Amino acid sequence: MDFGFTTAAYVVAAVLFILSLGGLSGQESAKRAVWYGIVGMALAVFATLIGPGSGLWLLSLLLIAGGGIIGWYVATRVQMTEMPQLVAAMHSLVGLAAVFVGYNAHFELGRVLAMNEAARAGLDGFAAVLAHKDGVEQSILRVELFLGVFIGAVTFTGSVIAYGKLAGKVNSAAKKLPGGHMLNAGAAALSLLCLVWYFNTGGFLPLMLMTLAALFIGYHLIMGIGGADMPVVVSMLNSYSGWAAAAIGFSLGNDLLIVVGALVGSSGAILSYIMCKAMNRSFISVILGGFGGTTGPAMAVEGEQIAIDAEGVASALNDADSVIIIPGYGMAVAQAQQSVAELTRKLRAKGKEVRFAIHPVAGRLPGHMNVLLAEAKVPYDIVMEMDEINEDFPSTDVAIVIGSNDIVNPAAQEDPNSPIAGMPVLECWKAKQVFVSKRGQGTGYSGIENPLFYKENTRMFYGDAKKSVDSLLPMID
Repeated sequence: MDFGFTTAAYVVAAVLFILSLGGLSGQESAKRAVWYGIVGMALAVFATLIGPGSGLWLLSLLLIAGGGIIGWYVATRVQMTEMPQLVAAMHSLVGLAAVFVGYNAHFELGRVLAMNEAARAGLDGFAAVLAHKDGVEQSILRVELFLGVFIGAVTFTGSVIAYGKLAGKVNSAAKKLPGGHMLNAGAAALSLLCLVWYFNTGGFLPLMLMTLAALFIGYHLIMGIGGADMPVVVSMLNSYSGWAAAAIGFSLGNDLLIVVGALVGSSGAILSYIMCKAMNRSFISVILGGFGGTTGPAMAVEGEQIAIDAEGVASALNDADSVIIIPGYGMAVAQAQQSVAELTRKLRAKGKEVRFAIHPVAGRLPGHMNVLLAEAKVPYDIVMEMDEINEDFPSTDVAIVIGSNDIVNPAAQEDPNSPIAGMPVLECWKAKQVFVSKRGQGTGYSGIENPLFYKENTRMFYGDAKKSVDSLLPMID
């Protein structure tokens, strides 16, 4: 089939992807937006299979079926608590695919250049496209595939390390090898030299050396970022995977891959920038992996954590007129969102004002808490962003923190040596009473001590979040 149908299908698919991305900005339109994306991807795959250069039908169908089965199996087994590491793992696959496609383009270019004119005339598909390129176009192709492989390799190892940290398989603390940023700079300089070398010779050795350097950069960048900042890392890796796809799209001459890669890359970068502002972090330092550590000894925390039982919490809730609930990753781990939603319904039925305060980096994935609350049918109009609700804490009777640590940590404002110093946080300690639902007295995922737990108006409601909230429900009268 000619290029006309494929090009038209790609245009329609690109429009559907744009509509999908736009629709995900609202809870009401999100379900429709997901279907836009599904239809767009199905159309893109179909158009590619029957378009110019199509072939190897059996192998293609087997690979599509195999990937679909694996995807279905993973989607039905992964819990919401595991979504951050799943997203990181998927980013690694995009990066690895970019590396493989780039290498294939390199070998195919070498094969075509080794042919005589008569042999080139009988080529089809991608090989035919390469055969019609002149010297300048071949040089441009080398730069495109070089960049695709570089970004893909960085994305691959970076995403693998991010997965390990999020899954608890790799220590979440920020760690760098001796030499720190100089190692990254050296690897980047080597990659640049390899680009010049590869541009002039087209040899395999500079491409291989650059790949090894890029794999190291991805590993070392993410290892140097602390656990408290992993939501930004996931978003940034999403952006990297998009740019890798766009670069490979240029190499293959695939317009849709370029458009989709640019959409993913730019949206991921914008989201990362927004999250960096919410955490008072430098966008450049995120890219360079230069944050997540301390600058000096942390401030000592004095006092003790005072526990409270379910009866005490229920009594305070029954007496309160206004309640703000702050969900975190602990709520996701305990799968307590349904119980929290039921508690919300009971409190609102008694005429109390109940709202949710969502920090931009709550959980371990952008929008993690919003998805959980939407799943539990919590009304969207009572789910507030940090900037909308922070000033209301002083007039709030009760603040309930469910499985959060860094996003409610006063050390961000009080301790200049804290790893989260300067990060905007939910100032729940300004409420009249604060109850913290927490499994124990540990410091949580990021390993940062929280002075909130020791304040006079704070009481610790120890135990599994779901069981703790469930114990409150019969007492709300």
